[in-house]
Amino acid sequence: MKKTLPALLLAASAALLSAPASAQFAKSEDAIKYRQSALFVMAQHFGSLGAMANGKARFDAKLAQENAAVLDAVAKLPWNGFAEGTQGGKAKADIWKEKAKFNDHSNQFVTEAAKLSTAAKTGDLAQLKAAFGPTAQTCKSCHDAFRSR
Repeated sequence: MKKTLPALLLAASAALLSAPASAQFAKSEDAIKYRQSALFVMAQHFGSLGAMANGKARFDAKLAQENAAVLDAVAKLPWNGFAEGTQGGKAKADIWKEKAKFNDHSNQFVTEAAKLSTAAKTGDLAQLKAAFGPTAQTCKSCHDAFRSR
């Protein structure tokens, strides 16, 4: 089961990515659940990469590649769940007041997640560490600006 879980998550991510970019939600609660679910999956895979990058877990190149691939795919998903009228959850109202700034943050994260995936594909821990920091910084800067604690 352990070996197939990343493959299943990758398949699920691919299926979600095939959904229309202008995903419509019946209720704002659906959008909130959607974005929270995508962010949760991202956090799980990013956390595994962080543990390896920070020496808290043994570096496993194959696992790093799998986690980074899932992160790269899922990094594109949550942003459709931040449409106008979907305020709520841990999202600050500033997201909708400063939409261009929020979009810049989300686009920067997608870019850094792709770089992290590329670094993980090398199988080199030093490259993973080098790419992890900037990716983590994009998370932090967005959370600092747009997430309620």
